[in-house]
Amino acid sequence: MPNLKEIRNRITSIGSTMKITKAMKMVSAAKLKKAQDAITAMRPYSNKLTELLQSLSATLDTDAGGAFSEQRNVSKVLLVVVTSNRGLCGGFNSAIVKETQKVIAEHYQGKEVSLLTIGKKGNDLLSRDFNVIDNQSSVFDELTFENVAEIAENLMQLFVDGSYDKIEVVYNSFKNAATQLVKVEQFLPIKPVENENTVVSDYIFEPQKEEIVAALIPKSLKTQLYKALRDSFASEHGARMTAMHKATDNANDLRNDLLLTYNKARQAAITNEILEIVGGAEALNA
Repeated sequence: MPNLKEIRNRITSIGSTMKITKAMKMVSAAKLKKAQDAITAMRPYSNKLTELLQSLSATLDTDAGGAFSEQRNVSKVLLVVVTSNRGLCGGFNSAIVKETQKVIAEHYQGKEVSLLTIGKKGNDLLSRDFNVIDNQSSVFDELTFENVAEIAENLMQLFVDGSYDKIEVVYNSFKNAATQLVKVEQFLPIKPVENENTVVSDYIFEPQKEEIVAALIPKSLKTQLYKALRDSFASEHGARMTAMHKATDNANDLRNDLLLTYNKARQAAITNEILEIVGGAEALNA
């Protein structure tokens, strides 16, 4: 059994750790509120714009912007993998890495697969085994629509010039502070409406169809990527807040166990001292 000094040192160390995890939990909780409000406000707009674009894609021809909806034989695939720049957020990053490996193994075996990472953790883990063409981790330093739009424009150009036949985004979708859902969304080509019961609307275009489509498609794709990054950003803070909450609880349980062990050891030491004193007094009386 460790001596009393060692147990006291461990109790002090755990107390210091608890202060750090509590502080990190509070910081993540404050950031989560802002990120959650942002993604909650953005989702209806993004979903409706995507729905409109999918309905519109059924009427597109090549001259009217159908280059973004051109279905090709898939031989070259680009996966945009969104993780975080920092750790201490539970299984947030490992879930994305595992899903990326699963997607490649199950759907793109034998294909030429490249990765574009957004987040240092994903880049560090995946660059060992896969071809990472670029890392855009700095976008999280200032997560604005303009910065994300630049990445989306590069992705659109890679698809249009034929560098890749398919582009997908792998990210964590925010559900609540304790739950994140790993999603794999097709970015390009634009997916047509899958529901057979959906009626394709006959749109009246004003101004010309070409002008509307030329403006709508890029904006929709930029918004889709921005939503994915906003989702991931909120999920990261939720995962970190939950992880730090659990770490604080575990540290508190461990400290309580050590306090119990310390008190037992102290009582045992006191009892031994009393027995020695009594034994010595009896020896003198004899």
